[in-house]
Amino acid sequence: MKKIMLLGLLIAGFQLAEAQVSFTSENISTSGSNRALVDMNGDFLDDIVSVTSTNIQIFYQQADGTLDEVNITTTPADNTPSWSLAAADYDRNGYTDLLYGGGNGVTFMRANSNGTQFTEVSGPEYVFSQRSNFVDINNDGHLDAFVCHDVEPNVYFLNDSNGTGNFTFYQSDTTPGAPYSLGNYPGGGDYGSIWIDYNNDRNMDLFIAKCGGIEERRTNMMVTNNGDNTYSENAASIGLADPMQTWSSAWGDFNNDGNMDVFVGASSGSHKLMVNNGEAANYTFTDVTAGAGISAPTGWESSAFDIDNDGYLDIVSSGAIMYGKGDMTFEDADPNQINYKNGAFGDLNNDGFIDAYFDGTIYYNQGNSNNWIKINTIGMDHVTPNMSNINGIGARVEITTSAGTQIRDVRSGEGFEFMSSLTTHFGIGTATTIDNITIYWPSGTIDYIANPTINTTHNIEEGSALSITDEALADVVIYPNPVDKELNIETTANITNKIATVFDINGKRILNIKLKSNALDVSSLESGIYFLRLESDGKSIKRKFIKK
Repeated sequence: MKKIMLLGLLIAGFQLAEAQVSFTSENISTSGSNRALVDMNGDFLDDIVSVTSTNIQIFYQQADGTLDEVNITTTPADNTPSWSLAAADYDRNGYTDLLYGGGNGVTFMRANSNGTQFTEVSGPEYVFSQRSNFVDINNDGHLDAFVCHDVEPNVYFLNDSNGTGNFTFYQSDTTPGAPYSLGNYPGGGDYGSIWIDYNNDRNMDLFIAKCGGIEERRTNMMVTNNGDNTYSENAASIGLADPMQTWSSAWGDFNNDGNMDVFVGASSGSHKLMVNNGEAANYTFTDVTAGAGISAPTGWESSAFDIDNDGYLDIVSSGAIMYGKGDMTFEDADPNQINYKNGAFGDLNNDGFIDAYFDGTIYYNQGNSNNWIKINTIGMDHVTPNMSNINGIGARVEITTSAGTQIRDVRSGEGFEFMSSLTTHFGIGTATTIDNITIYWPSGTIDYIANPTINTTHNIEEGSALSITDEALADVVIYPNPVDKELNIETTANITNKIATVFDINGKRILNIKLKSNALDVSSLESGIYFLRLESDGKSIKRKFIKK
């Protein structure tokens, strides 16, 4: 093992405006593709990962402010991450696994039960991989994999029913019996995929940044999760079907209004900043690029983090940090203060400020006096059936302070090729308290944590905190019961746009939609006993019903 002290060579660290930050850099000796900054051994400290076809080099972050280098020989990989790398614990054994995306196919690298060995699993399928992600596509509690295809329809790998990491390959609208269409353009053009909940219905949707060829091929896509195990493409109807040249996008709530906005980074041409108009406008998007202070160079990589911990998300695009003001406008920083390609992001010295890593160089964020909080989501499907995946990927995390509410979605794989931390990070500026944390898990579980400690990391297990009863819905009556096709909901409260979730008798989430009326279509359910939950703002009530 090799010790690397965290305070490295100080070079050209420059002071930005107040409430912004500077960086120092340190070089480390790496081999292979430098792709990830993510916790590899389950200690909730971000590590550095670089790989070759037969080796995984990990610089494990230690609690004492050092990095320990370990090299793990692997079985030979048919494909290396020449285009992308995604990371998650897809077999639920407590150690992070990797997905290599290459020009001819993908390789899964599975960690053993103590993280000391990795075994290669490559399929025979041809995939010209671009961005890849781990996400629970069918919401069964187990992580699946999605891969953008450059020259054919997209592909995905569904985990087995026990979540042990035995994947089944599907290609959208091509594989016979493929359950989902997740980007089916025959000539591909799929570059930057990211899974986010853009319409606040507690379902993870898929945005695909596209590039190359005729206009139809390079038109961006939104594949909306309908909450009933189906997906629909609707980018045109919500204003995101742009025929631009882009390899990635940065999603985040840039104006802290509770809705996910998007910066679509151009690989050539002009960037676009799109504001989410929210519930009243059916979650459509409007171009607000003009006057927003967007002037980053064109390139491959776009990400969103609160770099200066002021409580407003910043955009990092091709190495330029554009500091958010919380009103959809940004201040540009020097485009060379990190590097020309962004790299991977996380907290490499556990000080609560986001650092960057690229190609053997660590960029340490020197921070400021702003406060922060970090949250690790621990899904409990590895312990209890019908709960969420162990990493909590797909969870919506919210914090509320005196300044308002901030939101994050837990996701594996953003930008174009790198893998950033799975730890949820919030800056809170000068606030000295946080009112609450609310976590909406993919399983439908809701956890509410009041008055959490700031300037520290919270490891929150799914179901460990009490949810809050919505007293305004105490009078809810549902009928007919038993029901055949349509369940009526009677209450004096307005339930339009509340989230209706149906669980089966075993607690598995079956249906999850946003109500548009006081009636819920349950015709697709099989006969049996179910529970209806109505929820908004973390408060909920439940009612039992029988489907004929």
